[in-house]
Amino acid sequence: MALLEDMFKGSVGTGLAVGIGAAVLAPVVIPAIGGLLRPVAKNVIKAGLIAYDKGREAAASLGEMTGDLAAEARSEMQAREAAAQPQAPGGAPS
Repeated sequence: MALLEDMFKGSVGTGLAVGIGAAVLAPVVIPAIGGLLRPVAKNVIKAGLIAYDKGREAAASLGEMTGDLAAEARSEMQAREAAAQPQAPGGAPS
């Protein structure tokens, strides 16, 4: 950081030289950095897709389990209601 501060404390010529140097080197440096970062970016995207798919599977499994539990609870409630209803003499419900 001190190097950068020292450059800008100098004359306008120093700042201009740094700017021109950056403009000249940018077409060479940016593709090189892009070539190095492309595989990293691709791996990050792959990891995100894998995590997304695993999340979808987990959500589907959770939804299925919840549906099963709700169906069991309804069945138990209906069985309790049927058992609680008084029956008329003769075995037929009134």
